[in-house]
Amino acid sequence: MITLITVGKVKEKYIKEGIEDYLKRISKYTKIELIEIEDESYDKIKTLKKEKEKILKKINPKSYIITLEIEGKQLSSVQLSNLIQEKTMTHSNITFIIGGSYGLDEKIKALSNYKLSFSKMTFPHQLFRLLFLEQIYRSYKILNNEEYHK
Repeated sequence: MITLITVGKVKEKYIKEGIEDYLKRISKYTKIELIEIEDESYDKIKTLKKEKEKILKKINPKSYIITLEIEGKQLSSVQLSNLIQEKTMTHSNITFIIGGSYGLDEKIKALSNYKLSFSKMTFPHQLFRLLFLEQIYRSYKILNNEEYHK
């Protein structure tokens, strides 16, 4: 099972539709749950603290936790698929965590089993969610030796 914990709600209809499409596609391969945490709008320290508290309530303690962090390791699509395959053999759940506009609190980062960086570039959080779900879908296509566009 894959759990994706994200901070913030998607507002744009076209992004919501894309997310729903990829959630449906991924569900053919594994159970997937998208958990949206409401973002906060305080100063950076208070915002990170409030979002941390909400995220902690949603984490399954038995899950393998992968945080999306700019400081994390960048992987190719094939490497991501291999990571997902490897971790699903030893854990019943992989939880990916995408922070809000200020990133993730240090306590959440400390809980992480793997720090993953999507790119050195900055993306809007809502659009990134869609791009990341596409990469999870691509991973399952790779793992199942199914053709998918390059």
